[in-house]
Amino acid sequence: MKRNFLTILTVFGLVTATAVGCSTDAGGNNAIKIATQSPLSGSSSTLGEAIKLGAQLALEENQEKFKKLGFTLELVPFDDQGDPKVGVSNAQKLAADQSILGVVGHLNSGVAIPASSTYENNSIAMVSPANTAVELTEQGKKSVNRIVARDDFQGPAAFGFATDNLKAKNIFIIQDKSAYGQGLAENFKKVAEQKQAKILAYEGITVGEQDFNGVLNQVVAKKPDLIYFGGLYGEGGLLVKQAREKGLNIPVMGGDGFDSSDMVKIAGKGVKNTFYTSVAADISNTSEGQNFVKKYQAKFGDKKSVQSFSYYGYDSMGVILKGLEDSITKNGNKKPTREQVRDAIRAVQDYQGIATKVGFDAKGDNKYAKVFVFQFEDKYPGKQVGVIEKQ
Repeated sequence: MKRNFLTILTVFGLVTATAVGCSTDAGGNNAIKIATQSPLSGSSSTLGEAIKLGAQLALEENQEKFKKLGFTLELVPFDDQGDPKVGVSNAQKLAADQSILGVVGHLNSGVAIPASSTYENNSIAMVSPANTAVELTEQGKKSVNRIVARDDFQGPAAFGFATDNLKAKNIFIIQDKSAYGQGLAENFKKVAEQKQAKILAYEGITVGEQDFNGVLNQVVAKKPDLIYFGGLYGEGGLLVKQAREKGLNIPVMGGDGFDSSDMVKIAGKGVKNTFYTSVAADISNTSEGQNFVKKYQAKFGDKKSVQSFSYYGYDSMGVILKGLEDSITKNGNKKPTREQVRDAIRAVQDYQGIATKVGFDAKGDNKYAKVFVFQFEDKYPGKQVGVIEKQ
């Protein structure tokens, strides 16, 4: 028997009621909802919350515009906990609410890939502010889009910087066995082998692991001049901290999983001489970025520091709202279907966000995506030391 009930989600003091197991338009026919899916609890919640808050700010700034068009715009946040099973379950719940016409998410590629099948089956447009796994957009799904660069761009970009700028010749690779971390490390390793670099070892750790003595003892024995890590800041920060405690003061390099203020908190002073590539630019020194920071902190308070993915959550929502507005206009100012919104979002070209320009190709990849290289000093964000564009 199918039951209709309300699940109350309390997320960092925000209470949101979402209909579960109900396919009716509970908010009225003029209600349009956009969901977010990101980890709002657990070890990746700093970045997950940043995505959600950035998206929320963009949506709220556009509520009056859509009200004039005759529609009530609402945000429905979901906590995917960085867990594929939770992400899929949430995707099924939001698919049941016919007033949800799009979703900003996810942070983790390992969550986005399985959840994307539900989005595709229900014609719900997804715009990711963070997912980099190549597989995500290689599946040929009409609903799946991202505004950031893929691992097969980020991995080679990291290798190029490591060899050209850090003069790395003997490299020890560690990855966390996740879809994101392994994908990033594999793409780094692939180009390294093509360039005939010396890979001393390719080792895996486990997400949630806290003692890296075993793998770091191997690093000490191999004597590399660079450690490359594919994974997130939770494990990455500890890995760097423990490496420094063992006297390993060589450069450590990672991907955008390092792009968090918590990386500095976890690694402490050992974060120096740590580098990361990111699909997210630091725009805090631009006029647009400074204006964003003021609005963000005025809305959410000084305790909610702006992360790089705050900007990209904002831009992802902006792209969805652009597609939504276009589909409303094309539909004679009537409420569009999910299919119409999905197709209008894929058709977005030359959208200028605050952090990135967006134009989707046939697969849903952003033609304007770049990779940025940062060096941690003693605070977040790191100092930008390179920008790499697609050739």
